Amino acid sequence: MTTTIDELGGWPALLTELLDRRDLPASHARAAMATILRGDATPAQLIGFIVALKAKGETPEEISGLLDAVLDAATIVPLPDELRDRAIDIVGTGGDRSHSINVSTMAAIVTAGAGVPVCKHGARAASSQCGTADVLEALGVAVELPPEGVLRCVETAGIGFCLAPRYHPAFRFAAPSRREIGIPTVFNLLGPMANPGRVRRQLIGVANPGVAERMLASLRLHGSHRAWVVHGNGLDELTTTGPSTVLALEDDMVRHFTVDPMELGLAPAIMDELVGGTPDVNAEVVRQVLAGRHGAHRNIVVLNA
Repeated sequence: MTTTIDELGGWPALLTELLDRRDLPASHARAAMATILRGDATPAQLIGFIVALKAKGETPEEISGLLDAVLDAATIVPLPDELRDRAIDIVGTGGDRSHSINVSTMAAIVTAGAGVPVCKHGARAASSQCGTADVLEALGVAVELPPEGVLRCVETAGIGFCLAPRYHPAFRFAAPSRREIGIPTVFNLLGPMANPGRVRRQLIGVANPGVAERMLASLRLHGSHRAWVVHGNGLDELTTTGPSTVLALEDDMVRHFTVDPMELGLAPAIMDELVGGTPDVNAEVVRQVLAGRHGAHRNIVVLNA
C-alpha cells in the first residue's frame, strides 16, 4: 500500500527533513508528489517542497520516487512489452535558451525511418519560440491523439507523439507555482523521464550537465535498458558546435564519454547556424532536412539520430 503524507507527519515533517539536508526515502518523495498531483498541496507547500529539494540536491532515489507518483497519475499509452523494450524517446529538458531548431523532433523521425520504433513525448514551447508540438502542428500532424491513437501510430508508422499536457494532466496543479518562482526545479527533470509509453530506451538532453548523473541513475532504477543523458556545449542535445558529454547506461553498466562530431566526419557548426524561429520557419527546416538538404541542420540531426 502506498504511503500517504499524513502518515509521515505531514508537510512540516517532510520540509524539516529537507531543510536539515537529509535525503528522503523514495516512498516519502512519492507521497509528497502524489499529494501535489492530486491538487491537495497549497502553493506554499508545493513551492516549499520543490525549492527545499533543489537546495538540498535531489538524489536518484528521490527522483525515482517522484517519478513513480508522476507515472501513477499519468495517462498511459498501452505499448506491448515487446514494443516497450524496443521503442525509444528522444527528448530534452529544455531551458538552454538557445532558440535552436527542433533537433530532437527531426532526430526522432529519422530514427523511426531507420526502423527503430519511437514513442515521442513533448509539449508546446515554454522557454523558446517553437516546441515539439508547435512544429508538428505546423507540419499538419494531429498532436492530441488518445492513447490508442498513439499506439496505432507507433505500430503502423513507427512513430507516435504524446502531448505532455494530455498525458500528464495533473501537472496543472503545479504549473502556476512553477511559473511564479521562475526557476528550473525537479519538474524539469521529471517531464522528459515520464514517457507515457514507459519506453525502456531514452536519449535525453539536459541543459544543466550537473543533473545528468542523477537522471541516469533514476532511469536505471526505473528499468531503462539503454539510455544516454547528453549535454552539448550549452545545448540540451548532442551538438555539432563542439564536443558533447554523454552518460550512457548500457547492459546495466554506466559509461562516461565524449562525442566529437569531427571524429564522425561531421563539419563543425556555429550556433548561429542552428537558431530556429517560428513554428512555420522550423517546419520548413524539417521539410528541407527530410528532403535531403545538406548542411548544419542535417548534420546535427544525423548526430542525434
